[in-house]
Amino acid sequence: MNQELEKKYGLLTAIAMVVGIVIGSGVFFKAEKVLVATGGNLPQGILAWFLGGLVMVICAYNFAVLATRHEKVSGIVDYAEMMVGSKYGYFFAWFMATIYFPAMTSVLAWVSARYFCVLLGWDIVGPQAMTIAGLFLVCSYVLNAISPRLAGKFQVTTTVIKLIPLALMAVVGTFFGLKNGILLENFNSDVIYEVQGNPLFTAVVGTSFAYEGWICATSINAELKDAKRNLPLALVIGTIFIVFVYMLYYVGLAGAVENSVMMEGGEAGAKIAFSTVFTKAGGTLLFVFVVISCLGTLNGLMLACTRAFYAMAARNEGPMPHIFKGVDKVTNMPTNSSAMGVLMASIWLTYFYGANLTAPWFGPFCFDSSELPIITIYAMYIPIFFMQLKKGTDLGGFNRYVAPVLGVLASIFMVIAAIVSLGKAIIYYLILFAIVMLLGVLLKNYGHEKVE
Repeated sequence: MNQELEKKYGLLTAIAMVVGIVIGSGVFFKAEKVLVATGGNLPQGILAWFLGGLVMVICAYNFAVLATRHEKVSGIVDYAEMMVGSKYGYFFAWFMATIYFPAMTSVLAWVSARYFCVLLGWDIVGPQAMTIAGLFLVCSYVLNAISPRLAGKFQVTTTVIKLIPLALMAVVGTFFGLKNGILLENFNSDVIYEVQGNPLFTAVVGTSFAYEGWICATSINAELKDAKRNLPLALVIGTIFIVFVYMLYYVGLAGAVENSVMMEGGEAGAKIAFSTVFTKAGGTLLFVFVVISCLGTLNGLMLACTRAFYAMAARNEGPMPHIFKGVDKVTNMPTNSSAMGVLMASIWLTYFYGANLTAPWFGPFCFDSSELPIITIYAMYIPIFFMQLKKGTDLGGFNRYVAPVLGVLASIFMVIAAIVSLGKAIIYYLILFAIVMLLGVLLKNYGHEKVE
């Protein structure tokens, strides 16, 4: 086996990763949740989508600045290592490999299966859904492990496909709503019911899943042609584009059906909106695009998940680096890292089912693994942004001072929003987080004595 990944991806694939990983599931999965969180207050829901997107763009811009200066193995891990130190870089890599990437990937496998089951009229939490979720997870792993080039082309293709239903709903839904008066009615209607706590913070946390995933694009840093140019461009262009698409789509949904119908629709809310605007047959066809878009997001996350243990091993850190840094000569994939990635995703899929889709298996340790790991990563961005202030002596005033300060404030905002909206669940998640990170300490040098 080799120990180097070849430069095989261009700017288009990088942009497709940013756009394709973010767009495709959360915007469908969380649209009704944001509306429910605000009690049916549409303007407040739109504000939540804007604020969530603003946080993403600010953080992505800061990492775009870092990407022009540092190019090593795995993007975000490189930045953590260069800015804060090698130990922090290792723990960031361990978190990404054991919690963030596999937790997000497992949720996307279920979300893909969920919408597939909605399309067929099946139970979204029954054996059919979980079986299909497992199948989607394995298929995505096989695609990435056997042919990474094909996986890259699949990412570009699904990104284009997934924009079709979003664009159609944004345009046609808006005109439909203006014509029949539903859009203005939804904008001007009173809150349908009062909600507890801070509805805006709760809604912003809901959007965080829909906006998350862009950081995964940095995982192909070592495989990206002219990475110092193409990765920053992909991060900035991709994230700004996503915010516009999401907000226009959300307005289009508001023109399709009344707020109360969308809120009551639950997992079928998006399908109801599509069927209302495009007739039942047209809505079903567009919903097929939704399923494909979810699979595209899953593919992008799996692409990052399969490289997570390699990112540590390439630095001779973490458990058994001599095993995980091997790269297959034929596929140019870190084979053992890929196998560990899909194993971790399978573990998190099992947890997600036991914590969220059935009678709780884990008592107070049941939480939504699609949201809390995202909040953790924003907290972990803060030291990187602080060190950018200290070490960015060769940067201009905006990139050294203004951008990282905004990054710190945006990250703190997301952490506070999580504390306000998620409450005690954060405590039990942090206990689990501490246990996993302690395990990372214990395994940091495990198996190193076998390296020749």
